[in-house]
Amino acid sequence: MDQLVALRVPPHRQISDTCRGGKPQVAETERALMLQEARVDSAAVATHSEDDDADLGLDLTEGSVAVVPTDVSPASGAPEVRIPVFLWAKDPISLAGLTAELRFRREFELLPGTALPRARVAVIASEALDETTLGMLRSVKAQGCSNTVLVISAVGDDDVLAAVDAGVSAIVWRWEATGSWLSEVVVKAASGEAALPSDMLARLLKRIERLNRHVLVPRGIGLNGLSPREIDVLRLAADGLDTDEIGSTLAYSARTVTSILHDVMRRYQLRNRTHAVAYSIREGLI
Repeated sequence: MDQLVALRVPPHRQISDTCRGGKPQVAETERALMLQEARVDSAAVATHSEDDDADLGLDLTEGSVAVVPTDVSPASGAPEVRIPVFLWAKDPISLAGLTAELRFRREFELLPGTALPRARVAVIASEALDETTLGMLRSVKAQGCSNTVLVISAVGDDDVLAAVDAGVSAIVWRWEATGSWLSEVVVKAASGEAALPSDMLARLLKRIERLNRHVLVPRGIGLNGLSPREIDVLRLAADGLDTDEIGSTLAYSARTVTSILHDVMRRYQLRNRTHAVAYSIREGLI
């Protein structure tokens, strides 16, 4: 038994001056000191766990969760910048699941429902894109959050377009919404990136190809919604040319140039020529 005790004592704690029967003994004072240190370490671990739990709060009212205060970076001592995230689900079980997946991620700050206007990303969970969910998406967009992640079980191609129009920038299937993947998508959404499931993306690409071949090309319109001559007129207008100069450059009459600009303004509900040029540049149409 004495030999086993000696093996567990660190070298700098062993006292070999006193021997009995050829076996090294550990002084009682050293034993007491080691026991005291073990108690202190255990108390520190317990205190740390209690403090961590006290810092975390959860409010499972629909559409809101409590927030963990901003942490301090151990490397620099400066506060870490977290992504403010708003969570909403139709049922409390789904909301609790979202909260459990994200609340311990240091990169996120989960916001209560009253702080929605401060959210940088909203995560909305539902079985399907029904009127309630679509209304919530529109409400989130109206309150200034332009990056929304939709966690959903089933959605049709037409519903995808409705969701995008309501502000959705990323879609995650519910069965794929693990903590790591959902966190990655939320970070991408916060930086302005889009994310779609691969099967959904494949369907949408096929649909775009059919739309381009059967609808746009026969009408001389590109995927950006403008015909080649409309693009030419807008580019020259953006360069500062007036109507006569644009007509002279493109061999169009002034009336034709005016008609082209009018068609663009009517299609995109723009007020005047300057608005048409600014809109085309801002949207990347020219």
